[in-house]
Amino acid sequence: MSAVNGDLMPSTCPRCGGGFDCGARAGRCDCFDIRLTPEQREAVAQRWQGCLCVACLRDIAGGAGIMAACPSSTASPPAPSS
Repeated sequence: MSAVNGDLMPSTCPRCGGGFDCGARAGRCDCFDIRLTPEQREAVAQRWQGCLCVACLRDIAGGAGIMAACPSSTASPPAPSS
């Protein structure tokens, strides 16, 4: 996969299905400023591989359940992959 917009990588959030640009490879991503508890991090890591969009991370950090609908999406969360 090649980088676009410098080192930003186009991605799809596995929680809400929305698109976003991940900046982790660029060394600076919006998600770096979102603080999850160790329990939230563990739950996210067990449920999905890869990054979630900033809206979903903020939602989870704010106390929403891991599988609650993301506020930036009107779609239902995608089914978990096997």
